[in-house]
Amino acid sequence: MKGFSLIELLMAMVVAGILAAIAVPNYIQYVTRGRIPDATAALSDLRVRAEQWFQDNRTYVGFDVPCGSTAGRHFNTACAGLTANAYEITATGKGTMAGFTYRITLNAATGLVVRSTPSVPAGWTSSATCWVVKKSGSCI
Repeated sequence: MKGFSLIELLMAMVVAGILAAIAVPNYIQYVTRGRIPDATAALSDLRVRAEQWFQDNRTYVGFDVPCGSTAGRHFNTACAGLTANAYEITATGKGTMAGFTYRITLNAATGLVVRSTPSVPAGWTSSATCWVVKKSGSCI
């Protein structure tokens, strides 16, 4: 007479399973969104350093030495396409962030800095004009 019946235990397990099925994917998305600022902050920092290099040298050529390829916790960064008046800095995801690529480019023809998210994992929306921070394609 004391205790729980098998039906009550099964119902409790079903409710817990339903809650877990909803909570776990949301938590994974939350963690992923929390790691994206690692890339955007690194790119922003390298952009400032590139502009400081340009002010000192009047060219972006040679900036690859201070930029180099750096390994961060969730993203690797690298500089490419360095010319006298243009650059491209890329952050590529690794580990659980694999599939994400963030880029900042100085367009030599227009002089405009373009932020882009050329590749994202399945289910996410990429963008040629901004850094995607949410699965829905929301940008900063």
